Amino acid sequence: MSISETGSTERLHGLDALRGGALLLGVVLHGSMSFFPTQIWIVGDDQRSVWASGLFFVIHLFRMTTFFLIAGLFAHMMMGRTGVWGFVKNRLVRIAAPLAVFWGLVLTAIVVVLIWNAGLQGMTAADAPPTPAYDWTNIPLTHLWFLWALLIFYVALLLLRAPFAALDRTGAWARVVDRVTAGLIGPWGPFVLGAPLALALWFQPNWIAFFGVPTPDAGLIPNTPALVGFGLAFGFGALLDRRRDLLARIQAWWPAYLGLAMGAGTTALMLAGGPDPHLVPMTDPATKAMTAAAFGVATYASAFAAMALALRFFGGHSAARRYVADASYWIYIVHLPLVMAAQVLVQDWAMPWAVKLGLVVGGVLAVSVASYELLIRHSFMGRWLNGRRVPWRKPVPNAFSPAE
Repeated sequence: MSISETGSTERLHGLDALRGGALLLGVVLHGSMSFFPTQIWIVGDDQRSVWASGLFFVIHLFRMTTFFLIAGLFAHMMMGRTGVWGFVKNRLVRIAAPLAVFWGLVLTAIVVVLIWNAGLQGMTAADAPPTPAYDWTNIPLTHLWFLWALLIFYVALLLLRAPFAALDRTGAWARVVDRVTAGLIGPWGPFVLGAPLALALWFQPNWIAFFGVPTPDAGLIPNTPALVGFGLAFGFGALLDRRRDLLARIQAWWPAYLGLAMGAGTTALMLAGGPDPHLVPMTDPATKAMTAAAFGVATYASAFAAMALALRFFGGHSAARRYVADASYWIYIVHLPLVMAAQVLVQDWAMPWAVKLGLVVGGVLAVSVASYELLIRHSFMGRWLNGRRVPWRKPVPNAFSPAE
């Protein structure tokens, strides 16, 4: 998405790159899970390290909050450019349709990998757990849950925008909202925005603190912390689009955001039990309250830090970053069964965990990028997923023909 697509003249290159990077970090995040000191993943490697779980913690802390913050900003941009019905049509084509088409295919591929791994482990059908009774409360959305969450937030944006515009014909309330938005830009902002998330985490039953905001990957109604944390980020992103001048202020505060993210994030990690995750719910109310507060601040501070750094250091045009941003959607859709398959392949190899993780991530990215280049980017699929189809390059004619 660019400002030029919404009526201005300059593309938000830094936020484009950050959105693509947030999706690609999902490959690293899921790849690291087989190397946790305590097995939490379907594939358990014979090489384990607290550094793997620490890497997961850092990525998980900011990745999806950052993604939804940018998604809210871009959604408001698009609505201003295309109008309500154009926005609805675009989101149905590029978000709802891919979810409907790819969810079943991805889930089937994951099941195939699970069966393959079970066979390698010597398991039979008799060893398989009973098939759960699925309903709307526990549908396995897999890693594509973010598309479903986006659709929920789009609907909420549409429902809130219309009555607000109808009741605020003079624009007085809009000016108040813009001033409040501006007032939240600074190192105090994560404390204010993090408070509702901290409260939701504190009230969340059976909250396993190491994972921060629980991933809403099962059921059609996301858990309360995910609705609050990601929904507030999405909404604040939409408000930022009304005051795009505030992006420069966010960029200027990057040292404060980064320092706060590191301090609050380290505190949250230690309160959660350290990089060797304790996968049990927190029971002590006081400890749970302090941990939830630390996570609330760290989540938003890290998201603002990521946005500020992207605006500062990746604000210029780069063909390579633009390519990665375009490819990231497809890569994220197909990556999880590929990651699992790669983890199965390397799980018994006598190599350090970091080398294995590099092989898993590198192999998945190689396959995903190749499939994107050969099947998606230059076909109708490119227009469907990215909004544009890039034609194959035509060969450049030689300056002199052989006859000359």
